[in-house]
Amino acid sequence: MRLYQRLTTQLAAAYKGGAHPAADGRWLSWRNFASAPYLASTHGERYVVNLANAIAAKVYGQYENLKRMPAGGIIVKPSFTIGTDGTPKPGPLFIMEKMKRGWNPATMDWRYAMILPGGKTYGITKGMNGKAVAFCHACHQAAPVDALFFLPKPYRR
Repeated sequence: MRLYQRLTTQLAAAYKGGAHPAADGRWLSWRNFASAPYLASTHGERYVVNLANAIAAKVYGQYENLKRMPAGGIIVKPSFTIGTDGTPKPGPLFIMEKMKRGWNPATMDWRYAMILPGGKTYGITKGMNGKAVAFCHACHQAAPVDALFFLPKPYRR
């Protein structure tokens, strides 16, 4: 966790300018549900942590008992890799935002976004390059609870 804590400022700076409001670094003050960064094969073999805004934080910790994320709930996963020389390198910021019912039934009303280091938006559902993040929901629709996969149990706070 120390490494992640040292990287947070660098990660926040890397996402500035992205098309989703969460790219502005507001996630730095959100609740972190991970006790340590964990390797996520579904996010490109990158280390991630799961952070939730105040709306999402009220229910996210229920994990598999959660029924539905309320509208306005946002989960972000800042990511990084470790180079062969041991140097950490920022990866994308992965964002899931629950929108109001009916916003996009095809994604169960989730808006997905991926912000690359350097602040470039890779894609955002129903927005800039939306087709590029269609794979997010293609994977998440298999989740047993409202398109949410939860962090591995050994890393839960």
